[in-house]
Amino acid sequence: MASSIHDLARHLNISIGTVSRALNGRADVNADTRQRVLEAARMLNYSPNQSGRSLRQGATHSIAFMLQPHPGDQQYGEPFFIPFLIGLQAKLAESGLDLIVVMGAPGDYQQERLRRVVETRRADAVVLAWTRREDERIDYLTQAGFPFATLGRSRSGAKSYPSLDLDFEKAGADAVDRLVARGHRRIAAIRPSLNLNFAYLFLDGYRKALRRHGIEVDPELIASGFINEAGGYEVTPQVMRSKDPPTAIIFNNDAMALGGCKALGEMGIRPGHDIAVTVIVDTPLCRYFSPALTAFRPALEPMGQRLAEMLLASIPAFAGPDGPRIMREVWPLELVARDSDSIVGEPDRLRNLPRG
Repeated sequence: MASSIHDLARHLNISIGTVSRALNGRADVNADTRQRVLEAARMLNYSPNQSGRSLRQGATHSIAFMLQPHPGDQQYGEPFFIPFLIGLQAKLAESGLDLIVVMGAPGDYQQERLRRVVETRRADAVVLAWTRREDERIDYLTQAGFPFATLGRSRSGAKSYPSLDLDFEKAGADAVDRLVARGHRRIAAIRPSLNLNFAYLFLDGYRKALRRHGIEVDPELIASGFINEAGGYEVTPQVMRSKDPPTAIIFNNDAMALGGCKALGEMGIRPGHDIAVTVIVDTPLCRYFSPALTAFRPALEPMGQRLAEMLLASIPAFAGPDGPRIMREVWPLELVARDSDSIVGEPDRLRNLPRG
């Protein structure tokens, strides 16, 4: 009976990625290891996976991550994505795959860049982020039959692809619960204005939690802005100038929170002293702000590793003896309590503060 690449890896007690690179003559495998792999392949009657070989004809041995930076000030390392990409690359490397980042221009939706990646076979599969509620990239990849996975959920694609998302709905609800427990009743929500699905999920959780506590949802306390510092800076004064201003704000994005806190400071309102501030999602920016911002932390590096596993499990060449399968997961966010929301809600607190 012919052996698989998994059998070779187990027999030699080395990773599947090393076996794959040795069999393909990659230069990053030393001569002794390559010789051991080739001898074991002959001895065990190794037979390549024909469906995988067909898929990977002319393969690049690369996975493309479609990174779409947003216009504005936050051009200093994409603090959310760097740890995620570290985990993604580490797991892909175990299967002999490299990670390439396809960078779009700030604000570019990347549809044309994605099309070029697929049509020229620059990668064997792609990973999408910043998923929209309805996402034409997902529709295109599904129709093209090109392997892909998403960081985030969408209504597009009929759940026919691997996806890994954070539980933004629960985080939004948990943030409200925490603030209500501290006496806050006027709680604002600031989210991205684009059709990003996580912003809808966050707002769903926020609204459901308010209603559960018997608090009416006030449209004046909900604002949408561009997903950067300037967006938060621009829209935060809108909620503060409402007839009955909030005593707490939940920001759906760290960069928006930094811009929003600057706007509050210019209005004479001190985050953590005059108003409670909570952020979804945590990045190093939140830790080093003053006051440090209470936020919900994702396990980004493990998420990257897991999404790589899910993507590979969906591709016949890497799926293993049980065949390809589609997995979809939602991961929790961990609350990290800091100084910015320790203030107790007092309805009259902001009435005498400047709002202009």
